[in-house]
Amino acid sequence: MRRREFITLVGAAAAWPLTARAQQAKKLPVIGYLGANAKVFEPWTAAFVARLRELNWIEGRTITIEYRWSEGRPDREAEIAAEFARVKVDIIAANGTAVAALKKATSVIPIVFTIANDPVGTGLVDSLARPGGNVTGMTLLTPDLAGKRLELMREIVPELRHLAIMGNVAYSAGVKEIDDVQAAARTLGIEATPFDIRRAEDIAPAFDTLKTQVDALYVVQDSLVAANRPLFISLALAARIPTSFTTREFPQAGALMSYGPDIPDLFRRSAEVVDKILRGAKPGDIPVEQPTKFELAINLKTAKQLGLNIPQMLLATADDVFE
Repeated sequence: MRRREFITLVGAAAAWPLTARAQQAKKLPVIGYLGANAKVFEPWTAAFVARLRELNWIEGRTITIEYRWSEGRPDREAEIAAEFARVKVDIIAANGTAVAALKKATSVIPIVFTIANDPVGTGLVDSLARPGGNVTGMTLLTPDLAGKRLELMREIVPELRHLAIMGNVAYSAGVKEIDDVQAAARTLGIEATPFDIRRAEDIAPAFDTLKTQVDALYVVQDSLVAANRPLFISLALAARIPTSFTTREFPQAGALMSYGPDIPDLFRRSAEVVDKILRGAKPGDIPVEQPTKFELAINLKTAKQLGLNIPQMLLATADDVFE
């Protein structure tokens, strides 16, 4: 309960200098956690902390965890990265979009990315088998799943002819996924148009532009998208646009569907990597792991609001159906 209260009271906690808290930790190992948004990440960080506890890393007793939230802003990621480097936390866990800033801030402190798209292509690691340097973690493999997500969307929206793709073009892995979706769309005879965003202020204008032009929207997820989940869902529902995301939390909150890796499972496995490093392993020697569990989630209530009939076979294979 204390961890949940801490996340809720982020603003108050920020007033207490990290240096002071680190000193009061009585030399316990300090994990700095950098995520996009406390509320969005709560079920995932809960899985992370639970697995650490199973491995005998218990908050307040054998470790200290310092949470920081960027709200998807690159400038905040850089500030938090500099803070963690300055106070010399023992290890940093973070979402993939923040790792570039972390690598600039430190080449010494081990960094574990809990989720990341294309870590090799974006230069986070040298290779999946031998990451090298001070970074390792979990890859989402989301770009490789682009075609599957698009095929599932077409099953739900059989008249799909015009697709919008929205993603953060400031994130290189997101740009690659946009390209992958366009390639997959061409093979299916679907016209795909990208709508670029770089900050939260770009989201509403992008919806204003696309809502009269498309049959469905494919959203490339990153920290910017995660931090603005309520905005994406409210705008999509208002525009009556079927949406496809990567993680189940989006259809749970009102989006139409998602297909992608089991994120809590990746966070649990990230905790296992943190455990190895805390016990002496070098991050550069720990292979980047790939997802082994995938989830299809559908919001049946949203489908009905949009006038869509979900095929029974698809419902039978879905991992989560929200009503």
